[in-house]
Amino acid sequence: MSNSSKITFEYLKRTLIFKFDAGTSRGVLKTKDVFWIKAFHSENPETIGWGEAAPLVKLSLDDRPDFEEVLRKTLDQMSQVLFGSGEKNVVNQLQGLIPFDLPSIRFGLETAILDLLNGGKKKVLGDAFYKGEKAIAINGLIWMGQKDFMLDQIKEKLEQGFDCIKMKIGAIDFEQELALLDYIRTRFSKDQITLRVDANGAFSENDALVKLHQLAKYELHSIEQPIAAGNWKAMRHLCTATPLPIALDEELIGVKNKAELLDDIQPQYIILKPTLLGGILETKAWIELAELRQIGWWMTSALESNIGLNAIAQLADSLGATVPQGLGTGKLYQNNLESPLKIEEGKILYNPQFAWEQPS
Repeated sequence: MSNSSKITFEYLKRTLIFKFDAGTSRGVLKTKDVFWIKAFHSENPETIGWGEAAPLVKLSLDDRPDFEEVLRKTLDQMSQVLFGSGEKNVVNQLQGLIPFDLPSIRFGLETAILDLLNGGKKKVLGDAFYKGEKAIAINGLIWMGQKDFMLDQIKEKLEQGFDCIKMKIGAIDFEQELALLDYIRTRFSKDQITLRVDANGAFSENDALVKLHQLAKYELHSIEQPIAAGNWKAMRHLCTATPLPIALDEELIGVKNKAELLDDIQPQYIILKPTLLGGILETKAWIELAELRQIGWWMTSALESNIGLNAIAQLADSLGATVPQGLGTGKLYQNNLESPLKIEEGKILYNPQFAWEQPS
């Protein structure tokens, strides 16, 4: 693509099946629909770039009943566009072509085109991670469920060598959740195991601060989204009074006035899901504004298949991610694509010697 050219886009749908019932405060997930976007030049159909549009139910701006039809029409329209040359030009061009309220489609198209530009080899951004020269530290995710189920997950993650554990809370009895945190902390100090919790907005505004003080006893790294998104005043109060750092997650979804949100709430951290935020440029904009305000950040996947996960890991690598990221969701599904992505000793890495299974 040294000169302007047209790209043909198609898509494949796959319903991913969870290996277990994945519990969140918004309900239990059993399956996840993903749409793999295929990008190629008609004169060279063998070289294919792949991206992924995977909206999250009840959370994404583009979680809508007619999503597949909207995706089909968007890809037809994009197949008529004359794209410029160069990665930066293409990403900037897509920013203007794909509406803000179709964030997963924008990210999927960005990924597909960047992969195509790089020869259809699943290389999207960065270099060291893709070449297998750099592993990215990640947190081990503990899903909600009965206490015994959560305890089994904790034991498994510790045995697998994770030194950062993230536990979803807010669905079972709070005292039981505290007991699970106590199980970890009585065995491992904060210098040995970093503990994060994710409330997914489950606390009420009335009892949130009390619960934060109870949680702080376990020397947590942070808590994600203690109360539901949308009440900036209440969240600002929590971020000011909290005994432990607060990370905004759902709060960022659908927000165009990024600087205003960060200035009003003044969180300690923000969490970035490119699929939900609108892709690469939106994610970079959040990071730039956060760093200017000395607000920390990390990136997480949003239950994508390995195609989306690979793109997010490469984006995190290209942006110099340092703290553990939330990129451990590739092993959740029975029918994910086989890929070079591996998790070893609490890190995700890319093994260039391992071939990708082709989407079908």
